[in-house]
Amino acid sequence: MSKISPLAFIDPEAKIGENCEIGPFCFIDKNVEIGDNNVLMNSVSVLYGARIGNGNVIFPGAVISAVPQDLKFRGEDTTAEVGDNNKIRENVTINRGTAAKGKTCVGSGNLLMESVHVAHDAFVGNDCIIGNGTKLAGEIIIDDHAIISANVLMHQFCRVGGYTMVGGGTRFSQDIPPYTICAREPVAYCGLNLVGLRRRGFSNELIENIHNAYRIIYQGGVPLNEALQKVREEVPASPEINYIIEFIENSKRGFVH
Repeated sequence: MSKISPLAFIDPEAKIGENCEIGPFCFIDKNVEIGDNNVLMNSVSVLYGARIGNGNVIFPGAVISAVPQDLKFRGEDTTAEVGDNNKIRENVTINRGTAAKGKTCVGSGNLLMESVHVAHDAFVGNDCIIGNGTKLAGEIIIDDHAIISANVLMHQFCRVGGYTMVGGGTRFSQDIPPYTICAREPVAYCGLNLVGLRRRGFSNELIENIHNAYRIIYQGGVPLNEALQKVREEVPASPEINYIIEFIENSKRGFVH
């Protein structure tokens, strides 16, 4: 049985799962679905179009599924989807989608720290950490296991690869390749995320292969298509190396150097 404060408002059309805790002054709109074992602390707003999975903890002042801050939005029926076992801290805002993609998605196992903003049609993967005050613009993609530090500004349409570390205060308008550290002003490639890769169990041999791939890409002194071909020829093939190549080949905004 769920524990719901008498000071919370829940629309009769909202669907609430089992064993949820909903604190005082929460507002839960119609066309909302909340799964099991969620904790909504006081003053959380869950608005039209929210889809929340299981086992999430949402802290005071968070707003899930507010209408997009996009002048092209015309009231279309869209969603903001949150997976399982996330921690969504104070004053986080996750806007719902627009006609562009129809939904904003935050995966599972993420920590979104205080005052993070996730804009319309964004996609945040699994097991990511997004630091205090970071702002994610519309239609961005963050792959799994990324760490984005505090007060980062991520331009619309950009992508951050998996297992990355983006330094605090960084602003960027190009893609950040997987397994790297990027920081400074202007933003630059600062090497591999060695600590993160070792914590995730990457072997020394695999880390060395990733390092060699980026050495060819960043320091090879040849055009990009030749550098990627050289990576294919000289670095032992693996899913991680293929991921790097495909990420860079598919980059639409270019990638950080």
